[in-house]
Parts: sequence; C-alpha cells; structure tokens
Amino acid sequence: MSDVLTFTDANFQTEVLESKEPVLVDFWAVWCMPCRAIAPVVDQLATEFKGRAKVGKLNVDENIQIASRYGIRSIPTLLIFKDGKPVDQIVGVTPKAKLAEALERAIG
Repeated sequence: MSDVLTFTDANFQTEVLESKEPVLVDFWAVWCMPCRAIAPVVDQLATEFKGRAKVGKLNVDENIQIASRYGIRSIPTLLIFKDGKPVDQIVGVTPKAKLAEALERAIG
C-alpha cells in the first residue's frame, strides 16, 4: 500500500496548509505522461519521509480551485509547503535526489 496521500480542494486546508510538518504536493493529471514517469519517485519519497514530512498528489483536473490558486500552468509541478506557505517549487520530471534534497531543506 502506498504512503502517498490524496489532496483535494476539500482537504487541502487541513492536510497541507495546517500541517505541522512540511508537505510535498505533486500536481498531476491522469493524461500527463511526465506525471506518470515521476509517480514512482513520489511513492518512494512518501515512504522514505514518512513521519517527517507528508507527500501527496493533487489531481489538477478534479481540483481546479487549488491548482489555480497556486498558478499551476505546467504539470508535473511539485510544491513544498512549510508552515502553510510554499517554500519550494519544482516543475517537470526531476531526479529523486533533487526532490529529496528540497524536502530535507524544508524539514530543516
């Protein structure tokens, strides 16, 4: 079973913005091939950072409010939130090491 959470317009406030730990949000869509390519990396990060950070996905087609609030124009876009604010943004398929490094910085 995957440790990746599912974020939505409905739960974004409590799960992401009010989270005590940093949160990596993968903005994606079913039809997006690069999103599918990065999905296994996101799964691995969710497992490796469990207990230290939240890792989840937000489907931009199903959750238009949040995607537009953060100006998501290209997917995959990964935002890292800390204390309710985006502190890092990574666009496109990115090596796992770079994503892990960004999450480590957010954890401090």
